[in-house]
Amino acid sequence: MRIRDSDSFFVYIITNPRKTVLYTGMTNDLKRRLKEHFDSRGKADHFASKFFCFKLLYFEVFDTAREAIFREKEIKNMTREKKLVLIKEANSEMDFLVI
Repeated sequence: MRIRDSDSFFVYIITNPRKTVLYTGMTNDLKRRLKEHFDSRGKADHFASKFFCFKLLYFEVFDTAREAIFREKEIKNMTREKKLVLIKEANSEMDFLVI
């Protein structure tokens, strides 16, 4: 699995430690982006920060930014219930993923 590659793009879903909030994002460096979410937790200037979203539940890998952006928009338009189904298909226990 490629976690950092200039030719890879990632769509990811993170949550807070109690799993009450879901945040979907896109990046070309998943490890760096997760660290940024962790470092900014609790700050009120961004949604993910404000709600302490920094725990990875799910991600997909794409070859192009265009594909990743399209998929990010698809996921963001899903209901919470559909997002949970998507996550549980790959991560049935909704464990926090470590990369």
